[in-house]
Amino acid sequence: MQDIVALAFDAGFSHVAELNMDAVLAMDEVRDMCRADRCHAYGHTWSCPPACGTPEHCQKRMSAYPHGILLQTTGSLEDDFDVEAIGRTQLLHKKQFETLVRQVRTLDRDCLPLTAGACTICRKCTYPTRPCRFPAKMFSSMEAYGLLVSDVCKKSGLEYYYGPKTITYSSCILTNLNIKGV
Repeated sequence: MQDIVALAFDAGFSHVAELNMDAVLAMDEVRDMCRADRCHAYGHTWSCPPACGTPEHCQKRMSAYPHGILLQTTGSLEDDFDVEAIGRTQLLHKKQFETLVRQVRTLDRDCLPLTAGACTICRKCTYPTRPCRFPAKMFSSMEAYGLLVSDVCKKSGLEYYYGPKTITYSSCILTNLNIKGV
């Protein structure tokens, strides 16, 4: 389905590859990193563990899809501490991803989008006291589903690191649509 690849590049992604489905493995070690709560989202959002499900639940969901596409946005930095460029690149990636997911859902309503980082739709998530306000717009991250992003990238033929003074965000969409020929 070359159309999805074209849509991805049209949305502005820097790098696009067919997702190697053999690399889509929910790993307990990644969930252990989530549990360390360095990003301050563990146990605080519907999109992150434990609310997004056990590694077994996530693996079962991911295994239901025969295909996927891996998407990256790479930005340039003035130096390693260029927080403004990091923030701009992250925001750009999220906007591009939302756009592409809307387009892919017109072709495959049941696709599974996995983004970079925790959901940021609401200033304060309703977890755990009330249901998610925007369940159709909320995306879990690749890490929340137990994926070691660097391995997924490598096994799918993309770099994870594009050199000094760069930042790259990676996301994927699992789908029933064939994405051969990327």
